[in-house]
Amino acid sequence: MKVNSNKKVRERLLDSAEALFCERGFDGVSVRDIAASADCNIASINYYFGGKEKLYHEVWLRYLLTMQDIRISSINEVMNQKGGKPQVEDLLNAFSKAFVGPLVDETKTHRFCKLMAREMIDQHVPVSMFVDNVMIPTLTAMRDALVKIYPDIDESKIPMIIVSIIGQLLHLLHIKAILQACEKTSLPEFDVAQAIDHVVKFSINGMGAYIEGKNE
Repeated sequence: MKVNSNKKVRERLLDSAEALFCERGFDGVSVRDIAASADCNIASINYYFGGKEKLYHEVWLRYLLTMQDIRISSINEVMNQKGGKPQVEDLLNAFSKAFVGPLVDETKTHRFCKLMAREMIDQHVPVSMFVDNVMIPTLTAMRDALVKIYPDIDESKIPMIIVSIIGQLLHLLHIKAILQACEKTSLPEFDVAQAIDHVVKFSINGMGAYIEGKNE
């Protein structure tokens, strides 16, 4: 299926490549397939991206930069509210919703999950791309926010606090996918908003004890 020919060539190539990579995987797609789907000539792929592999990286980078922007914007918005004195509950709520939101968006999630599944089986994206464009910026923004909320915090504890919160959010997404795939009606209905609320409250209570050293 060809994309809208009115779009700019670079954007058409990205959209077509994304759709094809999701369906067939990196090795199952040729530059000829991409060019035909985008209604472009093959030379345009080398001109704009320097080859299929770099085009694949750019497809991923679009997703990663979008995730980064959404998550960091949610943190900054909270930190700029309430006269510069935000509550930790506001921070975790905003971050959790920004983290989970794009991953449960039915218009995007299916394609992204397929792309992720194929990448996990046959890796073509450098790990550094994930680290540099999502992990480091997100961890840095959250660290700065927590330091502002808890000025006396032992900063060595912050990385594990953030990893713990992210781990809970990723796990709830995994559980949601399992429950949706299961046809047994005896299982409880999974509500993402309630799950996020639980993660936030659970994390706040745990953080309080952890920061004060009560569990050491």
